Amino acid sequence: MNTISEAAADELRELAGSAKFAGEMNSVSRTRHNPFMKDGDVDIDAYTAFVSQFNEFINHEPRKFVPMIDKDMRL
Repeated sequence: MNTISEAAADELRELAGSAKFAGEMNSVSRTRHNPFMKDGDVDIDAYTAFVSQFNEFINHEPRKFVPMIDKDMRL
């Protein structure tokens, strides 16, 4: 596993305490938009349309449906 240098760690610690950085993160948080939410509820139609278009974009070939065998399912 890679570790960061002490100088980089010091820079991150300084940034974490910065009031300007905190203000910028609050601004990002206020303007965040979830395209799958409409009036506080999940819009299934928007999600389905997105997934279908994305699969078409990446040329994803749908798999044949295979039913699950549930004779011995344990948690």
